[in-house]
Amino acid sequence: MLPRFYPILDVDTVLRRGLSVRDVAREIVSEDVRILQFRHKGFFSRQILADLREIAAMCGESGAMLVVNDRADVARLIGASLHLGQEDLRPSEARRIMGADALIGYSTHNEEQLRSAAQEPADYLALGPIFGTASKRNHDPMVGVEELRRLRPLTDRPLAAIGGITRANARIVIEAGADSVAVIGDLYPERGGVGERVREWLDLVER
Repeated sequence: MLPRFYPILDVDTVLRRGLSVRDVAREIVSEDVRILQFRHKGFFSRQILADLREIAAMCGESGAMLVVNDRADVARLIGASLHLGQEDLRPSEARRIMGADALIGYSTHNEEQLRSAAQEPADYLALGPIFGTASKRNHDPMVGVEELRRLRPLTDRPLAAIGGITRANARIVIEAGADSVAVIGDLYPERGGVGERVREWLDLVER
């Protein structure tokens, strides 16, 4: 089962806020989260890889599962789990790189993709964007809460909802059938620390 709270460390968002990737990761994992996704859509430089290795060590010490977005090669290199999008390798292809025991997630955005994902060896699925989101350029059409509720019975796999989810709307998303809420923007407050925001999320959906 996926943890109810699924924080995503989005490198672009962190840097845009003038924050340090490693410092933010440290704040998140120090709050006893059970999963953390590292999301980087740009060039995977040596510095980014060094940051990721350090974050992998932090997750190892805290017991949090580290998930790398998109890059099966990088995930395999550092011993992390993997999350794939519709434009990445298919889970069946990534399995050849990751091995049979690795956790693989797979994003979907509509009924057709959710049904098609049933043929793929993914351990969990994501569906979104549930609401409008600023963290992804040219994002797919909004799914909405009622469509989430309608589509939920189409899969028996753990389902993470993503896209514009905040502390204000997380409860209705969970009530509509999401096992987990993936959070990007509402993880990084304009004022105050990330760790404090993570505690608020844990109190809201996990405790």
